[in-house]
Amino acid sequence: MNSKALPRQISNIEVGVYECEIHLKFRLIEEKSLLGDREQLLQVLLDALTEGSDEFLETLQASVKAQEVSEFKASPQMRRQLMRLRNAVDNNEKG
Repeated sequence: MNSKALPRQISNIEVGVYECEIHLKFRLIEEKSLLGDREQLLQVLLDALTEGSDEFLETLQASVKAQEVSEFKASPQMRRQLMRLRNAVDNNEKG
């Protein structure tokens, strides 16, 4: 996950752990060589989807689900990050 997903200065924000599921169906005009590299393809698709449909990308169907889960379901690294974020919120509120 992109480390820039949450802003560095957080105030009055509660953070939690979420499981997110995205189902997409679309048509895409792209170089055939790109389809062999899954990571690069995913990055191109995410970039294209954030830009919106155009003459190269046609979204047919999209659904998104997100639900908060217990932080104990997260990896130890993610739980440590969650504690850092909560501590940053507490420190911003005190100072």
